[in-house]
Amino acid sequence: MRFYHGSKVPDIEVLKPSISNHGKPWVYLTSRRANTLVYLSNAVEKFHREQKIEHKGKFYTWASYGFNKEGILVIEEYYPQATEETYKGEGGFIYCVDSVQNYSKQEDIPFAFISEQPVAVTSFEYISDVYEEMLRLEQLGEIIIKRYEAHSKEKLEWIEKVIQEDFMQHQDRQDYITFLKGKFKFLNKG
Repeated sequence: MRFYHGSKVPDIEVLKPSISNHGKPWVYLTSRRANTLVYLSNAVEKFHREQKIEHKGKFYTWASYGFNKEGILVIEEYYPQATEETYKGEGGFIYCVDSVQNYSKQEDIPFAFISEQPVAVTSFEYISDVYEEMLRLEQLGEIIIKRYEAHSKEKLEWIEKVIQEDFMQHQDRQDYITFLKGKFKFLNKG
């Protein structure tokens, strides 16, 4: 089975386990190329870069996506033009892996796999504009982009509730709080 891994880092020959959201040192892989695209830009980091806001250390990782019942990547815009703002003009690498010795299925993400061991890269491709690639794959039915303007009133209320909860829970992450205040004006009321 061929696996893929998305990264902004060039010239990777061996994917090495690193600690991410799950708190364990893993190499993250997917059997669906399209699923790597969301990892080629971070909305929080790009916001800080474009607003010229300084930040030391690693940026909080934030993206609003999930998967439908068929396992197709669904990108959900939580604010207007979120997909374009996050991915347009961003480049990155999709690393291909043809052989993995020991891997296991990652239960909480469709078509995702993990390895606790380093994994040799077989080949790679450079994506010069992730947003343009997303639009192309959307036309092919390989991903779905749910645009902000298409959300129901109930969905928009749910988004506001979730963002307010995130805002309260992450007061220790100034980079994330600054991003949220910049994108969700309802957080600046009162």
